[in-house]
Parts: sequence; structure tokens; C-alpha cells
Amino acid sequence: MDFEFTSEQQLLQDSLRRYVDKAYSFEARTALLKAGKNGSADNWGIFAANGWLMAALPEAYGGLGGSLVDTVIIAQELGRGLALEPFLGCGVLAAQTVLAAASEAQKIQLLPQMADGSYRVALAYSEAGSRGMPEPVTLQAERKADGFRLSGRKSLVLGAPGAQAFVVSAQIPDTPGISLLLVDADCPGLTAQTLPLHDGSWVQELHFDGVEVGADALLGEAGQGLPGLRQGLANGIVALCGELIGGMEKTIEVTADYLKVRQQFGVPIGSFQALQHRLADMAAELELARSSLHVALASMANDDQVTRDKTVSGAKMLICRAARFVCGQGIQLHGGIGMTEEYLVGHYYKRAVVAEVLLGSSDSHEAAYAAALQAELRA
Repeated sequence: MDFEFTSEQQLLQDSLRRYVDKAYSFEARTALLKAGKNGSADNWGIFAANGWLMAALPEAYGGLGGSLVDTVIIAQELGRGLALEPFLGCGVLAAQTVLAAASEAQKIQLLPQMADGSYRVALAYSEAGSRGMPEPVTLQAERKADGFRLSGRKSLVLGAPGAQAFVVSAQIPDTPGISLLLVDADCPGLTAQTLPLHDGSWVQELHFDGVEVGADALLGEAGQGLPGLRQGLANGIVALCGELIGGMEKTIEVTADYLKVRQQFGVPIGSFQALQHRLADMAAELELARSSLHVALASMANDDQVTRDKTVSGAKMLICRAARFVCGQGIQLHGGIGMTEEYLVGHYYKRAVVAEVLLGSSDSHEAAYAAALQAELRA
């Protein structure tokens, strides 16, 4: 795999960095959080207008024909700005799951609207007992004469506030496997509880109490949704890892600048060798995490699903651990000011803490990675 960006990808990164530096001031983000908003509608419109929501979708469905690398570039730059908009939940997870699981006619109908930002869809797959993994699924979709009746709960739905529809994983009685259904957010019987996360962002818990949908709500074939769901989640995890890389980069930059200006004993504290070594440790962890991300990208492009899932689980474990270390050290090197809500660096640590439980906890991915290794040894 070529780790150098193409000229188009470099332009994408440059344009995103300019936009994030201009539009994502810490003060503007703080104001959105205090207002209880999950991002800005204006920013979401700019995402769509610049093609960032469609970068990795095929041209046949209104996309730009890019790759997961483009998605990671976008996520990385948004991670530098601690963006609140649901790029991960709606722009990656839902879109890539629909791309992988829906029928051709459904993709032609849905993806162009998702790509231009006019139709916001979130992925509702996680349940209380699944710990963020795609299985087990307990939500039931009972067959009716003209469709399905859904009963159950989904938790930690990213991008749900403001979404117009949800891709929901469900079990259809007497049908083996997991099915995916598209459910409008305003369906009778569907209620949502909005919950704050530690980093200030918002998710929803969805309650399905006899929600009725038509037969055309089924995405793809009944019982065949798991491979598409796994593909969508893998794309989302890699994008989340890219976001954490961006957060680590910014933390190191902010911390290095602080060490240059903070004076103690009449000299900048950055002149103290012990603090230089700690900053070097942060940089080393960042590069290790970046290498792990490259391995995951290569696996997504070249390997079978079993190998991809194992590699992506390993990358999420390592990168989340690195992010907690790097961002935690950023707080430590700032001293007391790093602990305050009014200062930027602590919010990268909060995002790293939240990321560790999103899309499968570290414990869940460690167990999945270990199981995959055991299967290889037995083969």
C-alpha cells in the first residue's frame, strides 16, 4: 500500500485543515455544547457542498468515487477540530452499511440523498448486551401481512439527534441471521431518549414499541444483513481511529507550543529535558498509532472479512490506548490549566475516553482479536 497521499488527497486535506482552522474555534464549539446542539446545520451543509459526505461513495450513487483513505483524511481533520457534526454516525456508519447491504434499487434511491446531506440516516445496531459489537441482536421484527412490527431497544446511536431515519438491525422470527431495516424517525411507537456523552456530544437510545414498517423497509435480503453491517462498522472504526490520530496531532502541537511559552525559574519549561522526553514519548505513541491505522487501511483494501475484522479490532485497541496516553500527557504537561473546562487540551482527552467505548469497547475488541488468533492457530 502506498502511504503517500495523491495530489487530490493532499488537496482534500489542505482544504479541510483550512476550513477546520477557520470554522472550529474552541469558543464556537463551547457555545454549541452549552446550547445542547450536536453540531451546526451550516457546517453540515458545507460538508455536503464540498463533497465530504460523498467522498468514499461510488459515482453511480452520487459520490466522488474515492476510498476509505479519503474518509480517514476527513475524519482526521475533523478530529483536530473536535467537530460535533455527525460525520461518523451518518456520513460513514450509515452510508457504508447501506452501500454494503442494500439492494441496487435501494442504493440508487437512498445514497444520493445521503451524499448531498438532504437525508440524514443513522445506524442503530448497538444494544445493552452487545457492548457495541454487531451481535447479539435481540430487537425483533415480526412479519406482518404488509411488512414488519419492531419491538426492542437500541442504545448509543451515533448521529441520532436530528436524523430522519435509522438503519436498524433486527431478528426476524423463523429467519436465521440478522436483517437490516430502514425506519423513519417519526414512525408511531418509536421514541428516542437523548443522552450526553462525557465529551459533550449527544447520542440517543431508541425504544421500538410495536413500530410498523412496510415490506420495502427491508434492506437487501432477510437474514443477510450481518456482512453488510460488519463492513459498515469496520469503515466506521477506521474513521474513528483517523479522528483520534487528528486529536493526538493537535494535542501534541498545543502542548509543544505551551512548553515554549510557559516560564518557570526564568526559562521556558520546554527547555527541561524531562519534559522534552515526555513530549517525545507522546510523538512516538502517535507514530505507532499512525502505523496501526495504515495497517488497518491496507487490510480493508486487500484482505478477506475475517482478517479485516481482526486487524481493525487490533487497530482500535492500540489507537484508543495511544490516544488516552497522548491526550492524558497533554493535560499533565499543562499542569492545572489542562484540567479546566475552559482550556482546549482536556477536551481531546475526553474524546479519547469516549472513543474507547464507541463501536465496541476495548475489552470486546480484545476478545474478538484473541478469538480470531485462536481460530488461526487451530486451522
